[in-house]
Amino acid sequence: MDLAIRLDDNSRLPLHQQLYQELRLCILSGRLLPGGRIPSTRSLAKSLGISRTTVTQSYEQLLCEGYLETVVGSGTFVCAQLPDDLLRSTPIESAGKITRPPVKLNQYAITLSNTEDAPRIAEVNATINFRYGRPAFEEFPIKLWRRLLGRYCSSNLNWLDYSIDPLGYKKLREAIAFYLSSRAVKCEADQVLITNGTQQALNLIVRLLIAPGDTIALEDPGYLSARLIFQTQGAKLLPIAVDESGLLVKELTNYTNEPIRLVYVTPSHQFPTGATLSLPRRLELLAWAQQTGAMIIEDDYDSEYRYGVRGATPSEYRPIPALQGLDRSDSVLYSGTFSKVLFPSLRIGYLVLPKSLVALFARAKWLSDRHLPILEQQVLADFIAQGHLERHIRKMRELYDRRRQVLVKALKINFGEKATILGEKAGIHLMVQLHTHLSDEEIIQRAAKVGIGMMSAAPQYLIPHRTGEFIFGYSELTQQQLVEAIRKLAEIIS
Repeated sequence: MDLAIRLDDNSRLPLHQQLYQELRLCILSGRLLPGGRIPSTRSLAKSLGISRTTVTQSYEQLLCEGYLETVVGSGTFVCAQLPDDLLRSTPIESAGKITRPPVKLNQYAITLSNTEDAPRIAEVNATINFRYGRPAFEEFPIKLWRRLLGRYCSSNLNWLDYSIDPLGYKKLREAIAFYLSSRAVKCEADQVLITNGTQQALNLIVRLLIAPGDTIALEDPGYLSARLIFQTQGAKLLPIAVDESGLLVKELTNYTNEPIRLVYVTPSHQFPTGATLSLPRRLELLAWAQQTGAMIIEDDYDSEYRYGVRGATPSEYRPIPALQGLDRSDSVLYSGTFSKVLFPSLRIGYLVLPKSLVALFARAKWLSDRHLPILEQQVLADFIAQGHLERHIRKMRELYDRRRQVLVKALKINFGEKATILGEKAGIHLMVQLHTHLSDEEIIQRAAKVGIGMMSAAPQYLIPHRTGEFIFGYSELTQQQLVEAIRKLAEIIS
């Protein structure tokens, strides 16, 4: 069979690629008809004066692409339906538009689709951004972290495998249990569940302990992301006010409607007001939980950063014992994270559980994501056990305290009595009430025009509250930036 195939020994293309292109052209031009038989590899190689291997390579590529097909015992044939025909074909026209029923959503998906998104500071060209919850990245001991990473990467490969422990890497759980003892948390390593941050811990809690329609009490204002998790589970939310001493526990004790299943609190550093739950109220809350059978979620938000005041005794700024450490009835689920102490992308948190709930939560965690990356867990375990975490916290506490003092001073100088500062002795943000006739949105827009990013505290309230409250994150800003930003803010407001 004469196929008028031309091969060029001087071409940069290898012979098998040239032959493939020539055969494909013969098929598409009609010289080789659909369903027609083509020469065997042996006969075509002999007629072209090339190796049979070259022909075989060309045929294999055409077979893979759908131009040729083989029939056992008969030979190789051109396909009746060529791939190029499919590409050129037009869609089947119908009398009307083809529709299909919408995807059926379950109740969780319906609730989720109707739930508001967590607010974020608008992506403006802000040279100074008061976003909260971000540590000072430039102060992180990256060389030390890299050295610890290198140790595990070069010594063994067990971090490449699946974890065998649903609770998480055991040495990390042991290190966390020891680390939490400084906060008066009483636990063993087998009570610690490693989670993907606080969000996963909260999600596990509501999935296992809350049914749609159950009542959850939470601080108002409070952590919006936690509220959204509770809402999507279909829980009824009961807002409880806070003052300078934290949650008003009397509002819980006076509540006589349906039983309260969960109470969510941030006692070490109430978000966003910065209040610390006083010891009498902690004891009152624990007594109420024991009497009612309710569970308490203790979110240990920013507990590492509590600052003293000039002339204060150590007892005045020493961390108050955790609720979990004061608990005698297994009423507390203690949650924490390393996102703000180290860096957010680490995505390692922990949940300290009563012993009776450990097996259940471990099984739920295992089914949801198996485990977190083992390498990061190994490195963090060493980082804690070797004392690096405590040293880093002490260093950052001093740095954040200096920046906090600069921000407070700048607010007082530029605003005077026109600004009320809340919760200045803990955490890495301030909540400030600005006394002005401008709306929150007007202030945010004016600030954006001068390169300042701001966030109102209004979305953190479940019950609509007064305007003019803003969250000032200061951890990642220099002292110069803080002074400059407050000066500009005072100018645009006045």
